[in-house]
Amino acid sequence: MPEGITPEDLLHNIMDSLSDKKQSSGSFFAEEEKPHSVRTEFNKLFGRQKPIHRILGGGKSADVLLWRNKKISASVLFGATAVWVLFEWLDYNFIPLVCFGLVICIIGQFIMSRLLNRAPPSLRLSDELFVNIGTAVGAEVNRTLAFLQHVGSRGDIKQLAIVIGSLLTAAIIGTWCNFFTVIYMGFVAAHTLPVVYEKYDDQIDNAVYNVLGKLQNNYSKLDASVLSRIPKATRKKFE
Repeated sequence: MPEGITPEDLLHNIMDSLSDKKQSSGSFFAEEEKPHSVRTEFNKLFGRQKPIHRILGGGKSADVLLWRNKKISASVLFGATAVWVLFEWLDYNFIPLVCFGLVICIIGQFIMSRLLNRAPPSLRLSDELFVNIGTAVGAEVNRTLAFLQHVGSRGDIKQLAIVIGSLLTAAIIGTWCNFFTVIYMGFVAAHTLPVVYEKYDDQIDNAVYNVLGKLQNNYSKLDASVLSRIPKATRKKFE
């Protein structure tokens, strides 16, 4: 660690980068005459300036995640839950489920065309659908890879620590359940957390900053009582 920068100063810089640049007389700490206080005035969590709808990409996908149309969002979430129940609780396998679905479609086609004398609906999927799916998946994969490369090459320690911590958390969760359950948990979180944060963003921001303020306060006490007493190693110059 460079000379003149204490661990408390480093933690304060991280906290200060998260808070707003507007000055405030309030403080997260109850202690008086605190040299490094965290300001209570801030914009949004982690400096967010754009609304949640724009952060999620806008359009119909963001409308579904933010429950703009409750019927569509509820149908999507119910369908995903039904699929998860079929595979996880009822122990269905993918191939038998697809075969049963095709059998039902064939029987329906036969009944409509032979018994009801009606033209059955077409089962053909358009080529444009597969092109759009492939393009969307490829764009998301490339954007994720570009983000990881950006994090790894720009040298931002804070962002690097957040990404590594998130990946390690996902790895730990993956050891508790299978891949399909992890995907379902992420799907449910994507359909619940954004709308909850959009509705209670001020309360969530205050709670997060209070927790971060308490962490800084506890670290300051630890640094004053323990860490500051540890002798620092001096740099040796080699000729």
